[in-house]
Amino acid sequence: QVQLVESGGGLVQPGGSLRLSCAASGSIFSIANMGWYRQAPGKQRELVASITRGGYTNYADSVKGRFTISRDAAKNTVYLQMNSLKPEDTAVYYCNTQPPLIKTTSGDYWGQGTQVTVSS
Repeated sequence: QVQLVESGGGLVQPGGSLRLSCAASGSIFSIANMGWYRQAPGKQRELVASITRGGYTNYADSVKGRFTISRDAAKNTVYLQMNSLKPEDTAVYYCNTQPPLIKTTSGDYWGQGTQVTVSS
């Protein structure tokens, strides 16, 4: 079973920056695109950034120009650099394949995520 472990979240003031990391238990980048998702309180999980196997990136309109997704296949790690953070960026952030493809006996796999809180 592939495991994805997110880290790097925390409390930051508006305008600040954070860098999230996603460590994978196996080399999955050769067979799937990767993405960062987030879920804010009372809202559905949404895709905010993705990167293809070829290295092409795409972003939700709400984060364009502020967030950058990247990956290091040798380290089995995906990153999300978040700059100019806003309170509306507050959410639990998850990494996963794009679209989600990892399955458990109960359904789609999601890791624990990492909490990002933007507040003054």
